[in-house]
Amino acid sequence: MSSSPQFKELSSVVVRFAGDSGDGMQVVGERFTDSSAFIGNDVATFPDFPAEIRAPAGTIPGVSAFQVHFGSRDILTPGDEPDALVAMNPAALAVHLSDLAEGGLLVVNTAAFTPANLKMANYDKNPLDDPELQKRYQLVAIDITELTKEALKDSPLKAKDRLRCKNFFALGYMYWVYSRSLDTTIRFIESKWAKRLPDVAAANITVLKAGYFLGETMETHRNRYSVARAATKPGTYRKISGNEALVLGLYTGAEKCARQLVYAGYPITPASSILEGLSALKHMGVKTLQAEDEIAAIGMAIGASFSGSLGVTGTSGPGMCLKSEFIGLAISTELPLVICNVQRGGPSTGLPTKTEQADLLMSLFGRNSDSPLPVVAAYSPSDCFNAAIEACRIALRYSTPVILLSDLYLANGAEPWRIPDADSISEVDIPVAKQGEPYRTFARNPETLSRTLAIPGVPGLEHRIGGLEKDESGSVSYDPDNHEQMVHLRAAKVERIACELPPTEVHGKAEGSVLVLSWGGTYGSVMSAIQHLQTEGYAISGVHLRHLNPFPADLGEILKRFDRVVIPELNMGQLSQLIRGRYLVDAHAVTKVKGRPFKVAELRDEFIRHLNELKQQ
Repeated sequence: MSSSPQFKELSSVVVRFAGDSGDGMQVVGERFTDSSAFIGNDVATFPDFPAEIRAPAGTIPGVSAFQVHFGSRDILTPGDEPDALVAMNPAALAVHLSDLAEGGLLVVNTAAFTPANLKMANYDKNPLDDPELQKRYQLVAIDITELTKEALKDSPLKAKDRLRCKNFFALGYMYWVYSRSLDTTIRFIESKWAKRLPDVAAANITVLKAGYFLGETMETHRNRYSVARAATKPGTYRKISGNEALVLGLYTGAEKCARQLVYAGYPITPASSILEGLSALKHMGVKTLQAEDEIAAIGMAIGASFSGSLGVTGTSGPGMCLKSEFIGLAISTELPLVICNVQRGGPSTGLPTKTEQADLLMSLFGRNSDSPLPVVAAYSPSDCFNAAIEACRIALRYSTPVILLSDLYLANGAEPWRIPDADSISEVDIPVAKQGEPYRTFARNPETLSRTLAIPGVPGLEHRIGGLEKDESGSVSYDPDNHEQMVHLRAAKVERIACELPPTEVHGKAEGSVLVLSWGGTYGSVMSAIQHLQTEGYAISGVHLRHLNPFPADLGEILKRFDRVVIPELNMGQLSQLIRGRYLVDAHAVTKVKGRPFKVAELRDEFIRHLNELKQQ
């Protein structure tokens, strides 16, 4: 008789599901995340899917994966390496095995390890027969395909449709291993398929349970693990992705500024779901437009702002290139506009489904002439909500286009979000010109240097705007002194934003040896590495920037208090160039351009290297 399962309490676990793009790895990854979040674990996710719509089954380019990090403590990243890997075929094993932690749990679907599949994955022989593999990992070899067939032998579904349920078998087994409840997933299945496709719903629930109860009966791998609830502030929580948070933030920002939100976009990975999400808010008064191209989309958004709404458009790097001329028009006309750039690997089409943060210099300087505008960056999936509100506030308060930077890592990743009380979000009063009052197009607010907008069609407020240079009255002017004055005024307006920013938060001591300066989606990895080193007694601090133009007013003074500034970026060192040029400090770039986020371990090693170098000086 086999011994009863042993439960081991863990503070956090990283699980990765990997298989063909048609194997439903994103679906089961999301379900595992929901189940973990529902029982109170903190979570962070990293979906990783191929750019090809459907690569040939069994090939390495067609591998899709989903990683989830869940725990009883604060989770800032999806994890450096998986503690458990589910590989549905040889290609998934070939791509992801090198990431699996030594001694980690390896669950494989043995039915997929056929000679044909092994060849497509570049294996000369079956890796499951390798004694070294069995020595390095806790190998659990399951014929998931056959067990799925057996569980559904009485199902009315066709044989092909039965096999599509095998992802839920793997999920059920992993629920058993990590003591997850089936209830959340069963409710999902019922809500998705029970009414339209009751046989599909019944089959997936049957297979999910079969996978779970396999753990109770199989003789191998009897260890089970549990992860306690994370300590959280009281409130109502939901799981949210970066793009979902952007949608809610843009809507909230427009509402708090008393403007109707008009979003115009063109489908592009990974920004397309912003258009889809806002379209679902039609009943809330949001207007959405799908344009024929990127240029038309931003033109529509500018037109919406001109008419008194808040125009918003969204895209990724290639679309930003196409929008650049119209961004210049919005700067010249000084119209409020929010441009969401969800960055991805480039250049050109580049890596559509991989992350990068290499559009910073383009955001600051990617237009003709001297044409500065504010740039705001989100730092986590849920923070996209706050960043979107801030972008809306700045755009309307300062009558300027604002670029809001996110990235694929944030857009597709997810984490728990404490839903804020709507009344706690400040309203912003943005006046417009009133009928009967004197009006000059570019007369400026002395506090913000912004111009007051006049809604077209109001008698007495007729005015002229456009791409040609104007004087204060709005008349076209080729006067050299006027042009220089207007250029300086537009730049000074952007710089005025820094006066309203709160004091910059320094994570750690306010002065010392090494300061790590970061921005965007690197936040989780950077702060995790800093916290580990601070716990070990290292003199290291961190600053994470939300505002990249203008920089916070106190940033220069903070930088000078440290012997060295280290800047990790998923590009070739763009922020470090700006910091060196602006503040003349010893800024050292830590770069990575592999389409993947930083690992905490690799950043920790880099930071220690810099700390040791300073000791030796």
